[in-house]
Amino acid sequence: MLTTLVGTWWAWVVLGFALGVLEILAPGYIFLGFAIGAVVTGALVGFGIPAGVPALILIFAIVSVVAWLVLRRLVGVREGQVKLWDRDINDNP
Repeated sequence: MLTTLVGTWWAWVVLGFALGVLEILAPGYIFLGFAIGAVVTGALVGFGIPAGVPALILIFAIVSVVAWLVLRRLVGVREGQVKLWDRDINDNP
């Protein structure tokens, strides 16, 4: 059953959307790369890429890591960027 589920495009897309919802609940661009990897893998399966379960998992892993690295480069903390706090919430005005 798992083999047929991994081979269906909609299962990957549902996994991608579930990971996207998880990213909203726990922000930090951690799960968004995995969500992109799942949706891309689902699209490849939907277009008819002939691959078995190990190949699909490898595609998912590679696309997820690449997406995570790109997101990290685009929206991550820049090198040398530091958040300076000049006022504390507990300070009296």
